[in-house]
Amino acid sequence: MSDSTSSKLSLYALTALVVGSMIGAGIFSLPATFGRATGGGGALIAWLIAGSGMLMLAFVFQTLAQRKPELDSGVFIYAKAGFGDYFGFIAALGFWAGTCIGNVSYFILIKSTLGAFFPVFGDGNTFLAIAVSSVILWFFHILLLRGVKSAAAINTIATFAKIIPIFCFVIILAFAFKADIFALNFWGTPPSAPADLSHLNDYGYVGHAALAIETSVEPESLWSQVRSTMLVTVFVFLGIEGASVYSRYAKERKHVGIATVLGFLGVLCLLVLVTMLSYGVMLRPDIAALRQPSMAGILEAIVGRWGAIFISVGLIISVLGAYLSWSLLAAEVLFSAAKSKSMPNVFTKENDKDVPHVAVWLTNITIQVFLILTFFSDYAFQLALELTSSLTLIPYLLVAAYGVKLAYTKETYETDSRDYKKDLTIAVLATFYALLMLYAGGLKYILLSAIIYGPGTVFYLIAKREQHQKPFNVVEGTIFAIIIVAAIVAIYSIATGAITI
Repeated sequence: MSDSTSSKLSLYALTALVVGSMIGAGIFSLPATFGRATGGGGALIAWLIAGSGMLMLAFVFQTLAQRKPELDSGVFIYAKAGFGDYFGFIAALGFWAGTCIGNVSYFILIKSTLGAFFPVFGDGNTFLAIAVSSVILWFFHILLLRGVKSAAAINTIATFAKIIPIFCFVIILAFAFKADIFALNFWGTPPSAPADLSHLNDYGYVGHAALAIETSVEPESLWSQVRSTMLVTVFVFLGIEGASVYSRYAKERKHVGIATVLGFLGVLCLLVLVTMLSYGVMLRPDIAALRQPSMAGILEAIVGRWGAIFISVGLIISVLGAYLSWSLLAAEVLFSAAKSKSMPNVFTKENDKDVPHVAVWLTNITIQVFLILTFFSDYAFQLALELTSSLTLIPYLLVAAYGVKLAYTKETYETDSRDYKKDLTIAVLATFYALLMLYAGGLKYILLSAIIYGPGTVFYLIAKREQHQKPFNVVEGTIFAIIIVAAIVAIYSIATGAITI
């Protein structure tokens, strides 16, 4: 992409970039994902926590875009500026790896969607599903290498393909919404008497089997229910940094922060509506039992088979477009990190189409490896979703912490100190939110992340060797040692069955 004025992005384009980056596979899976974890009350609390926390993070991105306009290489550059080279590398590696695994979740969801019509695809991780996904993966690889960098037409089609079904879904559910079903689902607890529910069988999805499931399950505490949704909420907000990653292309620097906040608020409204309206049309056990994408099953229960087909077609077009966008984003992260000396110089190499082809190759090879690994996972989509969230939370945490450092030291506030207390409060809240999400996700995903961060550090060591620099100071060396120990523990835990994937 050229830096010329004609190719600069407007506020509308940047906002669309944020919305397009955030709305991908996650929103289509929300009803069942939330239904398995909690009821309407827990969902509201989860979205309140997630919405507030991510809004604070959006404000941090906005503040940093205004106060550090020279830092225009995306998420990782804030970590590097605030905490040194190794932390910058960790942020770049985590964001890149999370993007790769997120792309794997796209493939799983596409094949799971087709599995509803062609059982041979199963839940998206059968041999044939992986084979077809691999063909699609390398087809897009060829497109990227041939210079499909902006892919404007494809992205425009994909944006409409994802927005139209979601809006139709929300409108139809708003008319089909039943307050008594929503009330029964609100706290996620078993209904008191099955006989009382006979009048709720409007869509043919409420049966004795579902009631038996609901009444036989011991209710979890509300916090346990909410905690079960935390990494899911992070996953559906991924892309909030989209404007930041491409900030050097913005017509006006202030538009980066504004686009981040506007895009976030719009997507948050859609996410909440899709989740909460679903609790008003089907009982929670039936929502939880739906295959992914569960939006298709919800709509089918209301309008018939065409509803599932409508959502499924929109999802496939949407996710293929999102995959292209995120593949470009992943390659851009490697390219920018190498330009900033945080990755080996080889990732700055471009072909005759101005495409960072080495970065594209590594990205797609990595996606292919993770695709093959899904064959050995019983819950491939959920694993990809939650591991993506866990990996991306580390860069988010470092960005928020840099916001704290900037405000606390009053750097850039010398001539205007009025806002530093407000910015400090917002950054502290964003940091606390990122830490809370990591805690809610649990030790399992932190350990699995270490398997990527530990061996991946070899790229950092190569970059430092190229620059003839010492790789670690005392703090960085200690962090690296902890990561290696965590990676060893994770591998041992997988081998012994203590951690299941």
